[in-house]
Amino acid sequence: MYSSLQLASKYLRYYCTAANGKGHGIHSPFVFNLVTQVLNDKTNYPEYKRIEQQRSLLLGNESIIEVDDFGAGSVKGLKKQRVVQQIAASSLKPKKYAQLLHRLVKYFESKEVLELGTSLGITTSYLASAAKQSQVTTLEGAASIAALAQQTFDTLQLKNIKTVTGNFDETLQTVTNKDYDFIFIDGNHRKEPTLRYFSQLIPCVHNNSVMVFDDIHWSKEMEETWEEIKKHASVTLTVDLFFIGLVFFRKEQKEKEHFVVRF
Repeated sequence: MYSSLQLASKYLRYYCTAANGKGHGIHSPFVFNLVTQVLNDKTNYPEYKRIEQQRSLLLGNESIIEVDDFGAGSVKGLKKQRVVQQIAASSLKPKKYAQLLHRLVKYFESKEVLELGTSLGITTSYLASAAKQSQVTTLEGAASIAALAQQTFDTLQLKNIKTVTGNFDETLQTVTNKDYDFIFIDGNHRKEPTLRYFSQLIPCVHNNSVMVFDDIHWSKEMEETWEEIKKHASVTLTVDLFFIGLVFFRKEQKEKEHFVVRF
């Protein structure tokens, strides 16, 4: 993981060199529309307030829970005690990006959505509320965290979410039996497992699928991962927004294109 100073330096370089965040100078009609209609959509959708209220409750929750440890080298069955508000502060996607995911699902009219990394369910709620006809399948490693996420889903009355709990190395293969329109990968920040998940999910994408990777510049390892993904034969277009990366598989895109856009 890069230090705060390293990350700030990289972000400054990104901000100064990225394509205009208003779409000026972007010659791809597909990406131009994506920037102007989704990235720059300032609509205050009614779902935003309700979900952010749940975020605030989690950030103020001082309860202590036991969380399964699936880290590298961990002993099977080992649990760690965690404070809910600390989990919320460190793992919840900032609203700017969670709300962008909401708009992406809405814009692409995604019906089948997959998320790797439920955490406390805030991003999941944004995905599920984007289109009530969507079905969101979300994977979470720790049962105690998944239970808290379910409380959020129940409060928001989101019935279109299916949570699969357990180690991704075991559970991902149980949900790769269909195609997905939208996939958000936020389950691991290491190169080998992230590329493995990507490979497992390639058979589940189609021409109009969107795959989103979290924290693509979080570490040297994740930057290497992002470069590998961009080179994959199935990938025809990528958009680097620094904290997340968008991947497209559009066959009408005859030549690979990679955009870095200010967001």
